[in-house]
Amino acid sequence: MRAGNGGAEVESDQAPAAGNQAARPALPPAQRRIDCAKVRCVALTFDDGPSVHTPKLLDTLRRSDTRVTFFVLGQNVERHGSTVRRMVHEGHEVGNHSWSHPIMPSLSPRAMRRQIQLTQQAVRQASGVTPKLFRPPYGATDERVARAAGMPQITWSVDCMDWHRTKARKGIATGMKEARPGGIILLHDTHGSTVRAVPKMLSTLKGRGFTLVTVSELFQGKRFEAQATYTNLE
Repeated sequence: MRAGNGGAEVESDQAPAAGNQAARPALPPAQRRIDCAKVRCVALTFDDGPSVHTPKLLDTLRRSDTRVTFFVLGQNVERHGSTVRRMVHEGHEVGNHSWSHPIMPSLSPRAMRRQIQLTQQAVRQASGVTPKLFRPPYGATDERVARAAGMPQITWSVDCMDWHRTKARKGIATGMKEARPGGIILLHDTHGSTVRAVPKMLSTLKGRGFTLVTVSELFQGKRFEAQATYTNLE
């Protein structure tokens, strides 16, 4: 698979180590043991990246000791491989959001599988880990998409509408108010305005007594079904 955007960034990410051995990614931090049946958990999720804004978001998350889930597009993983590797090394979860964000039910089964498999490969090549969760673009799915993905499908309980130019600020504020224990909040790390709003979002949610977790941490102790769709912990 050829690197996008000239290939320079991806090529440098994968430079061989001494002795002509391929560089191996460091092991990511272990998943934290958090019982979301006993504490007020909520999962922040960021779609469509990585982008040029994602490193700033990662800086904010690191300073606040917060872990989130990124549902990435394969075509952007190729352009920002080092950012994906950083996500993993800093304890965040990386999920599959397709290669190019199509309406999945409109595709043939072969095209669906290609969207998913190419992204799996891109994330694995960039970070050394393989996504275990899938988020269908636009939340659009059906039984054929579920079979093609072969992974739990994660949608959301709160959409902050941060992708909408005129509704983003109000949507983010409303989304923070609508957050409930066990919820999954949808955001996008492709928008600078969202990334700039994250520090206030984190303080608001933590001020309401929430513990911020990845999706897999949210469902810790629950059994994921491979082709099921999940919008929250309930």
